[in-house]
Amino acid sequence: MKDLLYIWYDECRTVLRDKGILIFIIFVPLAYPLLYSYVYTNEVCRDVPCAVVDDCGTALSRELVHHIDATPDAKTIGYFPNMKEAELQIKKHNAYGILHIPSSFEEDFRNGKQTNVGLYCDMSSMLYYKALLLAATDASLDMNNDIKIEKIGATTIRDEEVSKMPILYDHISLFNPQSGFASFLIPPILMLIIQQTLLLGIGMEMGNTREKYMGSVIPFDPHYKRIMPIVWGKALFYLPLYFIMAIYMFTFVNQEFGLLQLGDYWTLIAFIIPYLLDCIFFAVTLSSLIYRREDCIMIFVFMSVIMVFLSGISWPASNIPLFWKIVSWIFPSTLGMNAYIHIESMGCSLSDIPNLYMGIWIQVVVYFGTACIVYIRNINKMLIK
Repeated sequence: MKDLLYIWYDECRTVLRDKGILIFIIFVPLAYPLLYSYVYTNEVCRDVPCAVVDDCGTALSRELVHHIDATPDAKTIGYFPNMKEAELQIKKHNAYGILHIPSSFEEDFRNGKQTNVGLYCDMSSMLYYKALLLAATDASLDMNNDIKIEKIGATTIRDEEVSKMPILYDHISLFNPQSGFASFLIPPILMLIIQQTLLLGIGMEMGNTREKYMGSVIPFDPHYKRIMPIVWGKALFYLPLYFIMAIYMFTFVNQEFGLLQLGDYWTLIAFIIPYLLDCIFFAVTLSSLIYRREDCIMIFVFMSVIMVFLSGISWPASNIPLFWKIVSWIFPSTLGMNAYIHIESMGCSLSDIPNLYMGIWIQVVVYFGTACIVYIRNINKMLIK
């Protein structure tokens, strides 16, 4: 116990004296959730500018444009004589899409033919494309219903309603009713921030120790002779610190930016403790490869985007090849991000996610073992010397 307390105090003193490590384990976990949440605080794109090329020039074509302009997703910036003029607006970023109405638009309707309307979008952002496509689709469906009623010739208002839509339907996005980008992205990113900042902080601390003690990951000190005090002395410094960070993310960040918060506090606590231990032991294991403090910045920061892709958040996990699924299970963030989404955004209990929760505990045991191996090898080298 004496060695454990000494190592805990030594870790605390080392970290507090190093501004670089302090930035990664305190400033970044505090600031990044606020930064990301603020950037995506509007959740969805509204009034995306759209240029119109109306080769038909009739009341019916103008009605379609008015329908699109009336939606909350799109906003027409004006009519242009041809596609080249409209494309210039996209190049100047005055518009992010072009609505092209062909000259045969109304004539096809009168002749009972199906007509086509072209929508050309700037694909530099999927959100612009999504907003314009929804606006054009909703407007065309509304006009289709009106034209259908006109051709059928319904006699009463009720007949018109039934003819327009024989089967009523309502589209609701479960656990993200507004289909917002922040509600989709921020919760898993919070768990990734915890893992990555621990990797950077512990990696820099281990790199410092190697530089100071001629390649050794622990100081030349008689207190650093037993494995359990070393591993738990370091872990118990980071565990309460990041536990506070996790509660801060779960409460203040979610409430301040109006993110979904359906999870129970005790469920979060039961999940976050093994997840933090998992990340700490994983960071110790991976940081054994760091020989200079700068190395962890080049290696671990680069891995952040890869871990988002492998987690199955940005791309459906069902469509990820088996090999990459197996690779993703190496990282605590894969299980942690998915478990946190189930708890925080869906209100699940631990009994609802047994595979994810058990997987995190398995990783805790495995990475605790590898962390012990890292220090055992280093102690043996010191004894040989």
